[in-house]
Parts: sequence; structure tokens; C-alpha cells
Amino acid sequence: MESKKAQSAVEYLTTYGWAILIIGITLGALYSLGLFSPSSFISNQCIFPADFGCISNFFYANGLLAINLEQATPSAINITGIGCNAGGNPTNMTQYTGANQIFLPIGTNVTFSTNCYANGTIYSSQPGSLYKGYLLVNYTSLQTGFQHELVGRVVDKAS
Repeated sequence: MESKKAQSAVEYLTTYGWAILIIGITLGALYSLGLFSPSSFISNQCIFPADFGCISNFFYANGLLAINLEQATPSAINITGIGCNAGGNPTNMTQYTGANQIFLPIGTNVTFSTNCYANGTIYSSQPGSLYKGYLLVNYTSLQTGFQHELVGRVVDKAS
């Protein structure tokens, strides 16, 4: 009678041992695929106010943001400054003056690159890390001559 109880206990432990081992291997595989990392569920975002759109963007681990910006304002514009930072303030902007201004007719787009900053320095990280910041674009309307500041939101994974 006692040997049947021991055999039953061994079978019980063996069955549950295999089940726990399979669950452990499955969880390890899911963890290694990054399914428990919240940043794996965040998609890249590039959001601008009306009359502007982000066709594509690419963020490098060294802090360089390449972006294709489209404009649909009622008049052609000259881009006079571009900056990217985590705080949304107009610091560390690349200025375009005189003949270096970027001319953008109605309904067209332009691709440019700029460094993104965080805490006053150029942002650098490991590939796959998440950058949340703002893209600031200063432009002048050629119809009115008024200067404007455009602020867009960028959420992107470093590649």
C-alpha cells in the first residue's frame, strides 16, 4: 500500500514538474522576444498641427532625426529654423538665413535632418530605446511675410 502512495507522489511531481518547466521556457522565450517591454507596443508617431504633415521619419541612436515634412498652407513658405528637443523649447535650433532658407511651395514636402536634444545635450541611446520630444520649425509665410513657429510631437524608437 505504501509503495502505491510513493508512486502516486512521484507521478504527481513529475507531471507538474514538466508543466512548470514548459511554462518557464515559454515565459523565457516571450521575455527574450521583448513582449514584456512596454516600448515594444508603442508605434512611431509624428504629429503636427493642421496644414502640416509628417510623411516619414527615422530616428538614429546617435540622436539624428531624419524627417520628411509636408506643408499644405495657403501660401508658399521659407523654413528659417529647425530644432528637436525633449522639452519643447526653442533651444539648439539650426537656423537658415538668406539663401540657405528652405523654400517650400504649396502642397510639397522636404526631407531634412536635425539633432535631437535631451537635457541640453544631443540625445544618444541604444537601438530600440524610445525618444519622446518635440520638433520645432520656424517658417515665414511668403504671402504675408509673418513668421510662425510650428511645434510637432515626435515619438520614435532609435535604430
